[in-house]
Amino acid sequence: MSKILIIGAGGVGGVVTHKCAMNSDVFSDITLASRTKSKCDRIAKEVKAMHGVDVATAAIDADDVPELAALIRDLKPKLVINVALPYQDLPIMDACLETGVNYLDTANYEPIDEAKFQYSWQWAYRERFEEAGLMALLGCGFDPGVTGVFTAYAAKHHFDEMHYLDIVDCNGGDHGKAFATNFNPEINIREITQPGRYWLDGKWVEIPAMSEHKPIDYPSVGVRESYVLYHEELESLVQNFPTLKRARFWMTFGQEYITHLRVLQNVGMTSIVPIEYEGQKIVPLQFLKAVLPKPEELGENYTGETSIGCQIQGIENGQPKSYYIYNNCSHAACYREVRSQAVSYTTGVPAMIGAKMMLTEAWMKPGVHNVEELDPDPFMAQLNEQGLPWVEQVGLTLPHDYD
Repeated sequence: MSKILIIGAGGVGGVVTHKCAMNSDVFSDITLASRTKSKCDRIAKEVKAMHGVDVATAAIDADDVPELAALIRDLKPKLVINVALPYQDLPIMDACLETGVNYLDTANYEPIDEAKFQYSWQWAYRERFEEAGLMALLGCGFDPGVTGVFTAYAAKHHFDEMHYLDIVDCNGGDHGKAFATNFNPEINIREITQPGRYWLDGKWVEIPAMSEHKPIDYPSVGVRESYVLYHEELESLVQNFPTLKRARFWMTFGQEYITHLRVLQNVGMTSIVPIEYEGQKIVPLQFLKAVLPKPEELGENYTGETSIGCQIQGIENGQPKSYYIYNNCSHAACYREVRSQAVSYTTGVPAMIGAKMMLTEAWMKPGVHNVEELDPDPFMAQLNEQGLPWVEQVGLTLPHDYD
């Protein structure tokens, strides 16, 4: 029975709040905070109506360490779940250190003025969290998050050495909008418009954005064109599983989405460089975010499924082995359960599970950790119980070339 503070009231924050309320035996006291308190109040009202659990709300500027620390001191939570923006990770970590509270997030830090995300900024906090006897769990969404747990599970139960890892992420759903992003538009567009990168033979290979792609067949979804992106979990996975010769991340995009994105890039709307407009500075991408559909409002009438997993080639008992582990998640089922679409659901549920692992001490370990450093088995069991059941296939032909 633990008190928690959730920071961030977007689509993922809503899912985390719902799922924590549905596990009130562990999360006995929940506060949801955001810059816009009315968003927190809406989620709290929804949670009360659907699950009969009270959620307290608060207004907070997640960039302001003294304000964060004051709220944490007032509430005295055992854990802060950060589902705010990635460039707010470090202030929230600083506030947790100052107040002696454990920390969890779903996406690694990136500066607000540069489309660059890497773990080095957060890994630099390792000694301070360890010396304080506190734990910071990084990247506990789906990708990053579950994909790291899947990889650790494969290493523990299926391989002596893993050589090739392909994380494959498909949204096979239809929200009926001409153009919309399934999570924060600012972060989503920054992520996919920067150069791609993958691990090969001990070094990073950089490629132009969206330049490498091929069709991949996803379970229950079918064949979708999939593009190589750089995704943050690759950075920690290649360190924690050094036998990997190649590690890549693939994501599906429809042609209509790509056409819209190309036009927006061509007219400068995806830029993060401030411009002067009618006497004030605005960031084009932030303005675009303001006019696009909000991810938390896409759930109703969303059809289809997501399909996300890890395809791995390696060695067990001296013999080659192929392995595929994945989850499929229905947009409509997510909306019925927590008023969310599946992309927010697949991020928010693992955040709740990671928090549960920490609070029940299945994963409590001082320092700063990525999910794949910890025992995957209890987390994997919770995925099956909490709405993200997984499927594994062994010995199949995978859609990739191997040396």
